[in-house]
Amino acid sequence: MKKIILIGRSGVGKTTLKQAMRKEKIEYHKTQYVDWSDYIIDTPGEYVENKNLSCALGLYAYEADVVGLLLSADDWFSVYSPNMVGLVNRDVIGIVTKTDLASPKSAELWLELAGCKKIFKVNSITGEGVDEIVEYLKQ
Repeated sequence: MKKIILIGRSGVGKTTLKQAMRKEKIEYHKTQYVDWSDYIIDTPGEYVENKNLSCALGLYAYEADVVGLLLSADDWFSVYSPNMVGLVNRDVIGIVTKTDLASPKSAELWLELAGCKKIFKVNSITGEGVDEIVEYLKQ
């Protein structure tokens, strides 16, 4: 199975998605460090929100086969620059979380603008779309 790194702002649902992908009980806890598990690298949101910490994401991305950029369906802004996937020599996928809260259309457009060719829409609480990501990682 391919290893994926989950990148996104605080509160976007990276840890919840990790728990859903691993079929664990969904329990909220703040990720305080880069959590390296079997095939998922979960990163703190502060790494993408802080210019001084964001350089570390580039280094950790080299340890993964796939980079997952997460945006919430109810986000009103994007933390990703246009065409930023050109900076990464790994597969980059977009993941829209919290699809039960709002329409995922604007988040999808922002991920497309960032350069994501493949975009998944998930609801980690109900499990909708989670298995599609796991299947993608098995290819």
